[in-house]
Amino acid sequence: MIKKVTFTILSAMLFFASVSGQSLTLDECYALAESNYPLVKQYELIEKSREYSISNASKGFLPQLTISGQATYQSDVTKMPFSLPDTDVPTLSKDQYRIQGELVQPITDIFTTIKYKKEIIESETDVERNQTDVELYKIKERINQLYFGILLMDAQIIQVEIMKKDIQSAIEKNRTAIANGVALRSSADMLKAELLKTEQRTIEMHAMRKSFSEMLSLFINRDVNEGTRLEKPLETVLLLGIHRPELQMFDSQKRAVQSKGKLLDAGIIPRLHLFAQGGYGKPALNMLANDFDYYYVGGVRLTWNISNLYTHKKEKRLLLNNQNTIDVQKDLFLFNLELDVTRQNNEIEKLYEIIETDRKIINLRENIRLTAQNQLEYGTVTTNDYLTYINAEDQAKQNLIYHEIERLSAKHNLKTTLGN
Repeated sequence: MIKKVTFTILSAMLFFASVSGQSLTLDECYALAESNYPLVKQYELIEKSREYSISNASKGFLPQLTISGQATYQSDVTKMPFSLPDTDVPTLSKDQYRIQGELVQPITDIFTTIKYKKEIIESETDVERNQTDVELYKIKERINQLYFGILLMDAQIIQVEIMKKDIQSAIEKNRTAIANGVALRSSADMLKAELLKTEQRTIEMHAMRKSFSEMLSLFINRDVNEGTRLEKPLETVLLLGIHRPELQMFDSQKRAVQSKGKLLDAGIIPRLHLFAQGGYGKPALNMLANDFDYYYVGGVRLTWNISNLYTHKKEKRLLLNNQNTIDVQKDLFLFNLELDVTRQNNEIEKLYEIIETDRKIINLRENIRLTAQNQLEYGTVTTNDYLTYINAEDQAKQNLIYHEIERLSAKHNLKTTLGN
């Protein structure tokens, strides 16, 4: 008998599929929702920000040009402490002028500071991308709720239609009983009233399906209506391990901290530069020439800012503390995830057992209802009793439908939880 009911339900679903020109799968809804969700625009903004930052960091390879000028007046100037016979030693002017440009080409920074700045930019960009991945991944949970909600409404609507046919059949048998004088005419009204109640249930289910469909439409940016068939997902096979985007986010956060550590280490080493100066002034390089003249100087410069050593050790400890904080957050995430997985696995096992009991209950309720339906024709059972039996059978079938969809939803929710 259960096989017959299952065949009827499948036939009805195939009928709906044949009249509908559109079908959707759960994976298609995932993909459409992710591509349509406004947050997806964040990826483009992140990429543009990365390009601008990398471009700015690369400018560190270029020579640094500084232009300066000064005009001074001083109270005294350098003079020769002796005089030479027949020689006029010039005296410098107390007013002096100079304008110069200095071109500095960093050498050490090319292989340290600039390199590590780029690493930080790349790693922080990965963090932003992964954070966006985490937010987008949450959409799957909402899609699951809407998708399986629609599947549940579809299955329940089909079951209500089957119940309506059973009531119609009972009405026909009741007419025979009334004609034979073994049933009251009021019994027919009771059956018709019950038929109207099932019509109300159908209206409510269609309204709820419409609500779910409209919300799903907003997520996937595609029309989902009464004619849209949502394909029932197969029993999913769960892969081993956890593949959530949060794990990649934690890893990228640690890489960002490690890159900052490299930049911090680069700040305590000596700096080597090539430099060239050129200018025009009075006096120029020859301090004894009290005239305006051009000059230039070039060479290698070594600098070492040892003040960075004062805070380097504490700053390294601060970065290590940040890494440990990320590890704690990761462990907490995995702990809570394990709790969810355990709960969901237990829920799935419970539903398997409940479904087996549902099938046994349906088999018994069907037998009772069929017996009462035959008795109704001969007036040996009251209409009120028959309605009790038919409602009990319908409730048992609705329970089975609900538990089967709930189990399928629970398995896909577990798949989403694991990131498979």
